[in-house]
Amino acid sequence: MSSHNDPFSQNIDWLTLVLYLGCVTMGWLNVYAAVYSPEDHTSLFDLSTNAGKQMMWIGTTVLLVICILVINHKFFDSFAYLFYAFMILMLLLVLVAGSNINGSRSWFKFGAFSLQPAEFAKVATALALAKYLDNPGINLTKRKDLMYIGGIIVLPCILILASNETGSTLVFASFAIMLYREGLPGWIPAVGITVAALFVLALIFPKLYIFAGIVVLFGLIVLLMPRYNRTVNNLIAMGLVGVAMMGLVTGVDFFVNKVLQKHQQNRIKVLVDPTIDPLGVGWNVTQAKIAIGSGRLQGKGFLEGTQTKFDFVPEQSTDFIFCTIGEEHGFVGSLVVIALFVGLLSRIVLLAEKQRSKFARVYGYCVAGIIFFHVMVNIGMTIGLMPVIGIPLPFFSYGGSSLWSFSILLFIFLKLDSRRTASMRR
Repeated sequence: MSSHNDPFSQNIDWLTLVLYLGCVTMGWLNVYAAVYSPEDHTSLFDLSTNAGKQMMWIGTTVLLVICILVINHKFFDSFAYLFYAFMILMLLLVLVAGSNINGSRSWFKFGAFSLQPAEFAKVATALALAKYLDNPGINLTKRKDLMYIGGIIVLPCILILASNETGSTLVFASFAIMLYREGLPGWIPAVGITVAALFVLALIFPKLYIFAGIVVLFGLIVLLMPRYNRTVNNLIAMGLVGVAMMGLVTGVDFFVNKVLQKHQQNRIKVLVDPTIDPLGVGWNVTQAKIAIGSGRLQGKGFLEGTQTKFDFVPEQSTDFIFCTIGEEHGFVGSLVVIALFVGLLSRIVLLAEKQRSKFARVYGYCVAGIIFFHVMVNIGMTIGLMPVIGIPLPFFSYGGSSLWSFSILLFIFLKLDSRRTASMRR
C-alpha cells in the first residue's frame, strides 16, 4: 500500500512535526518531574517508573507514525467505515471483557500495560464523519443528513458512557466545531451554548434570580424589537423559548441530585464552590491551584516542585500534569506550553483550509476540535474553571492510549496533507 511517488520526508509539514515533538518531549520530562523522588534519584530511563514506561510508549509511537506515513493516503478514506465498525466492536467488547480501573470498565489489560478503546474511538469517528461528509449532496441543513451524522457521533458516546467514562463521552461534543465549519446552522450550537450557560447560572445563583433575569431579558427584547416584527407568531415563539429556558433552569436541580451519580454530583458542586469540602471532594482542585500558584512567575525549577512530589496533587502525571508545569516552570513555562498548543492548533486549521479534498478538510477540523477540547478542559479543570472529568492533556499526560491515539489522530492528517503538498510540487 505504500506510495513511491509520495516521499513523506519531502512533503510532510515540518512545522507541525516540530510543534508535536516539542509537546511530546516536554510532556515526557514533566512526567519524570511529577514522579521524581529526591531520595531515590530515579533515572529518566528507569522502566519501573512512569517516565521510563512513557519512553517506551514514545518509542512505539514512532513506529506507528512511520507506518501511517508510508501507507497510501487513500487507505484512510477507503477503510474509514471499517475502522469505525471495528472500534464500535471494541467498545462493545470492553463492556464484557474489560478491566475495571478507577470505577470505569473501559480498559483492556495486557500484563502491566492497558489500552483504552475510547481514546481510539475519537479517531475512528473523525474518519467516519469525514467519509460521510465527503459524499456529494450532503447538506447540514437537511434533517436526514443531520440524523445520520448524529447517529455516527452518538453511537460511540452511548457505549463509552455505558463503561462509566463521562469525560471521554463529552469530548465528542468537539465535533460541533467541524460541523459548524461545514455549514451547520448557527442556531444549533447557539442553543447548546445557551443550555450550558443556563445550567451553570442555575447552579451558581438561586432560581428566583434566573427566572427574574429571563423575564427582564425577554421584556427588553420586546421593547427594543421594531414594531413591524412584533407579530403574534414572533411573540408566541419568543414566549415558548422563554418557557423552555425557565423549564431548563427548574430541571437543573432535579438532574444534578436525582440523575447524576454521587461522584458526578460532587464534581459539579466543587466547580461552583471548591470550599464546600476542602478535605474531601474539593481537595483535588484546591491542591491543583495551590501547586500552580506556588510556581509564581518563573517556577521553582525543574525537579524542585514540592506539591506534586509529596502527592498533595492526585494523578499528577496524568490528568493533573499541568500542575507540575505550573509549579516547576511558573507562569512563563505555562505560557510556553499554551503557546505550543495554540501554534499547533493554528497550524492544523491553516492546513485544513488549504486542503483540496473535503475528506481531508473535514478530518483536519475534527483533529483541531478534539485537541482544542482536551486542552481547554484539562487546563481549565486544574485551575478550577472546568469540572474534573478526567481527560488527559494531549501529548503531555502519562499513558500509552492517550499518546497513541493523539499521535495517530494528528499524523493521519499530516499524511493526507502531504498528498496535497506532493501534488503542488508536480
